[in-house]
Amino acid sequence: MSTDFSSIRNHIERPVFEAVLAAHSRYPGVDASLLPDVACVALNRLPPRYIRHAVDLAFYQSEKERTDNERAVLDIVNYAFEFVQARVAMRAR
Repeated sequence: MSTDFSSIRNHIERPVFEAVLAAHSRYPGVDASLLPDVACVALNRLPPRYIRHAVDLAFYQSEKERTDNERAVLDIVNYAFEFVQARVAMRAR
C-alpha cells in the first residue's frame, strides 16, 4: 500500500497554538519554555478534528459549530494555563 496520509492533520492544533501564544501575556508565571506543555494539556482535553484540507472543515461545519469550537479552544487554553501554572507553583515548594 503506497497511499500518502501526510495530508491528514488535526485541525484543532493550529487554533490552540495561536490561542496559547495570544494568552501567554496574561500568565506571567508560565515561562515560555512551558508553552508546549500548555498546548498539550489543552489538546488532550479537546476532541480531535481530522481534516485533509481547510476547505473540508469550512464545508462541513456550521457557523454555530465554528463559534462553539472557538469558545471551547479559548476556555480550554485558559484552563491549561491555570493547570500548568499550578504545577509550577507546586514544584517551587
